[in-house]
Amino acid sequence: MKRLLVTLVLAGWAATSALATDVGVSIIAGQPGFYGRIAIGNFPQPRLIYAQPVVIEPVRLVESTPPIYLHVPPGHAKNWRKHCQKYDACGRPAYFVRDDWYNDVYVPEYRRQNGKDKNKKQSK
Repeated sequence: MKRLLVTLVLAGWAATSALATDVGVSIIAGQPGFYGRIAIGNFPQPRLIYAQPVVIEPVRLVESTPPIYLHVPPGHAKNWRKHCQKYDACGRPAYFVRDDWYNDVYVPEYRRQNGKDKNKKQSK
């Protein structure tokens, strides 16, 4: 009985150790599936979900407070009060770019400007 208990404890420890393995996945701006703040810079005018920026916390905005542009999952813009902290964007004017603009315009242009166009065929 004692041997069975020790075996079960060791098996549980081994299973827990295997599950604790850190699997790192990194997605950066300019890749499909990225959600977060994007830099508009020289990019073509974004298509927006809402025409006016959204600000959650009432703050006194000065003209020098630039808006931020965000690509967020469906539903985050509609319920921005719940999600703004994830993007460190509460209290700032936030524009939400449309998903089609991000994927069809921003991603290809980002890759072109940063030399990361994976669609180019590499010759061997």
